[in-house]
Amino acid sequence: MAALEAYASRNADEVHTDVLLKARQACYKSRDAFYDCLEKESNKKPTEIASVGLLYPAECKALRAQFVNHCRASWVKHFDRLYCKNKRVRRLLDDGGETRRGI
Repeated sequence: MAALEAYASRNADEVHTDVLLKARQACYKSRDAFYDCLEKESNKKPTEIASVGLLYPAECKALRAQFVNHCRASWVKHFDRLYCKNKRVRRLLDDGGETRRGI
């Protein structure tokens, strides 16, 4: 225990970028797997609730748990908001302008 404290006191300002990189990559990988599942299972009824009102089917529950475990809570919330925003924009653009009038 004393050796650990001595190491921590000597290297308090040292940043282990390899650890940060691996954690970030694991977060991105689990995020991509979860959102791929959402797209693949989009025809199923969403029964689970995530942050910011995101709904997802039960088939993606395990991938959601991995996503939440590998990423910081603030990142999960950010990625959920970004996904919802992009989905809304895509839906509006795919509408084909049928609701536009005035020209």
